[in-house]
Amino acid sequence: MNALAMPSGLDFRLLNDFQRDFPLCPAPFAELAARLGVAERQVIGRLETLRREGKISRVGAVFAPKRIGASTLAAMAVPPEKLDAVAAAVNRFPEVNHNYEREHRYNLWFVVTAGSEGRLQATLGAIEKAAGYPLLSLPMLEEFHIDLAFALNGERRPGAVTARKVAPEPAIDESGRRLVSVLQEGLPLFIRPFALIAERIGASEQDVLGRISRWVEDGAIKRFGVVVRHHELGFRANAMLVHNIPDDRVGDIGRALAEEPAVTLCYRRPRVGSDWPYNLFCMIHGRERDEVLEHIADLRQRYGLAACAHDVLFSKTRYKQTGARYA
Repeated sequence: MNALAMPSGLDFRLLNDFQRDFPLCPAPFAELAARLGVAERQVIGRLETLRREGKISRVGAVFAPKRIGASTLAAMAVPPEKLDAVAAAVNRFPEVNHNYEREHRYNLWFVVTAGSEGRLQATLGAIEKAAGYPLLSLPMLEEFHIDLAFALNGERRPGAVTARKVAPEPAIDESGRRLVSVLQEGLPLFIRPFALIAERIGASEQDVLGRISRWVEDGAIKRFGVVVRHHELGFRANAMLVHNIPDDRVGDIGRALAEEPAVTLCYRRPRVGSDWPYNLFCMIHGRERDEVLEHIADLRQRYGLAACAHDVLFSKTRYKQTGARYA
């Protein structure tokens, strides 16, 4: 199976069907095997291979923005001849988990996460100093669709669309912080992974499963499952579509766009004066650039957005893509 081929058979089921609703039980891979009609060792073996090939980054928790710790999207305008060096300086911060070059005057875009708002602000200051350029901080104000799963068959999964104002981070105790620290590394690909996690943090397997289940139920964990890397699966045309929507319409437009299968993420972020006049962000992925542009033209026509200023920022270089680190 080459890097651009659509996976099939067992690989497709693992990659597509279990990005969410992963079994939270003592032997989850045995449960997956029972559902798929294969042996447990075959499930674990294929997941190990997919991870080694770079098609998945991990199996485990994806924490909701602002529910565990703090996070923001940041952008820098960097002279093209200095972009690689500045990106390398930004990447040295473990708080940076995604870092992309995009087609725009603001050409470096990265996500920063931290255990608290204070730590986040300190990290942003340190990044500016290390990079030598000012940054725009664009924290999420409202999410319309951030399921963070990626349907390989193009179908929106039931229950994936959400809309909520971003609430302050909840209090988390020391045992919870230890669990977050381990979960952000991904689930061990062993027969009893939650027992291994429990041993590492000095808790019982039952306690670990109970806390993870509660975090899933209350939305602190957005989803628990296979985390795919879309670029390695052939979806190499990645565009951030941004609009300047009147404040009295942005909620309605955001919720409508969140229902579109072509839209993989949709959220509201602040405008920053004349430097950044856009407040509605959508991510659209496709195999080809023209495919993505066709989706964008269709969405703008159907939702009457011709009068709204917009921009399309295609990804160019992927400098970093890892899981968020809150601890």
